[in-house]
Amino acid sequence: MTLWQPLPTPIGELTLIGDGTALSEILFASSPRRELIRHSLPPGELPQAAEELQAYFAGARQHFTVPLQPQGTPFQTQVWALLREIPYAETTTYGALAARLGNPNASRAVGLANGANPLPIIVPCHRVIGSNGQLTGYAGGLTTKSWLLDWERHCKLFGADRE
Repeated sequence: MTLWQPLPTPIGELTLIGDGTALSEILFASSPRRELIRHSLPPGELPQAAEELQAYFAGARQHFTVPLQPQGTPFQTQVWALLREIPYAETTTYGALAARLGNPNASRAVGLANGANPLPIIVPCHRVIGSNGQLTGYAGGLTTKSWLLDWERHCKLFGADRE
């Protein structure tokens, strides 16, 4: 059974969606799907996801172990797997990800897959920036993207645990 759980965070309330074991989606408070989910699914507990995200926002977690069940195309899932390889507190570009996929001309397709990531933060799409070094779109907004990157740099600099 698919459930949702609210999670207050420094970047606003997140809505976690999953089956009680695996996490399938994280919605920002600004997501237009948030109210639809909250009216169509029962609330419930997603303890591992909530605990790991709380530890991330406390500066005590850099890696996530919660089981994930994102839904996407084969190309999207390839891109999402690459996102999980971006080191904590570091960034890469859409072009660099496209090159890693073997198609340096696919940066636009990588950007679309990045934008469709249903598990922001855990699948760290916020770590992808434009080729000019500028922040580009983010489902939670550019202020949130900037906050996440600054938070990770701060935690890395001041010794967050490396779970």
